[in-house]
Amino acid sequence: MGMPLGNLTSQFFANVYLNELDYFVKHCLRARYYIRYVDDFVILHESREQLEEWKSKVDQFLSERLKLKLHPEKSKVASLMMGIDFVGFRNFYHHRLLRKRNIRKIFMHIEKYEEGEIVKSKLLEIFQGWQAYARWANTFKLRKEVTRKLNTKNINNATACAAGAPKK
Repeated sequence: MGMPLGNLTSQFFANVYLNELDYFVKHCLRARYYIRYVDDFVILHESREQLEEWKSKVDQFLSERLKLKLHPEKSKVASLMMGIDFVGFRNFYHHRLLRKRNIRKIFMHIEKYEEGEIVKSKLLEIFQGWQAYARWANTFKLRKEVTRKLNTKNINNATACAAGAPKK
């Protein structure tokens, strides 16, 4: 069930295998706004009824042609006003937010540092990865808050990393 996360061959084979799905959605269903990243995809349309119909057809296509099925909890027709969970972000019409669990996670790592569970170099490494990811969302104030918290803990380079400057 599913595919191994983080494995480059999984990503490659998902793209090759699901190429048929791309063709079906774009050329048979004629969906104008379709995007897929590895095994996650989104189809946008102003009509809920149209989306429900397409979902049924995609489900049938996946089952019959590719021997796959849509995840029952993850595949749903939702309003863009509520935001769409896609590729690690909560995507809205005009902006993108981080998932709440990713925000909690960076603060959890700071707490682990305070409790001595992780060392300063490891926290900086985690922060830099989180920072690179968080920049893709509307997170200016959040990144400032996390940077401020790191600076109060005397974590060097947090300000430089937050500003996008190279480490010294």
